[in-house]
Amino acid sequence: MAIKYEYNLILRVFIALITGIFSSIIFYTIFFPLTYYPIYYFFKLLNYNVILQTVSSSLIFSNVIVTFIEACIAASAYYLLLLLIVATKDISLKNSVKMFLLGSLLILILNIIRIIILIFVLIYSGKDFFNTIHIFFWKFVSTIYVAGVWIFLVWKFKIKNIPIYSDLKYL
Repeated sequence: MAIKYEYNLILRVFIALITGIFSSIIFYTIFFPLTYYPIYYFFKLLNYNVILQTVSSSLIFSNVIVTFIEACIAASAYYLLLLLIVATKDISLKNSVKMFLLGSLLILILNIIRIIILIFVLIYSGKDFFNTIHIFFWKFVSTIYVAGVWIFLVWKFKIKNIPIYSDLKYL
């Protein structure tokens, strides 16, 4: 049993390291289109005059240009979720995948809602109010939300271990 645990631990550390090295590329590549296009289609659905500028990763409204940078996609939130999952002892591969998919979906949905709200604020209230709301989302809401997603996943999947601590205690 100890050998199986050691291989599992090595695999989890390897996954964390590899995804850590390539996290920006991996998560940005996957989640950019899942974030960018639904926002574009949302505004098209509401009959906004919006132009999709894929070369610059921008949405152009009448007099407002919204450029999506890497941080807009929240790649670090997806990586944090993955780290919490792989750093937690005794989560099966099947449950790890389910947890990551569900957690990513929850993060993606809130991120899309966040960006839509910020675009409305930018269009109707101007850049100063946009900056204030943006910083509030970035510094407070996003961190609390990712923690909340993790707590929800721990509850839903009945996880009894604590990331890193449970492994250290076992060793």
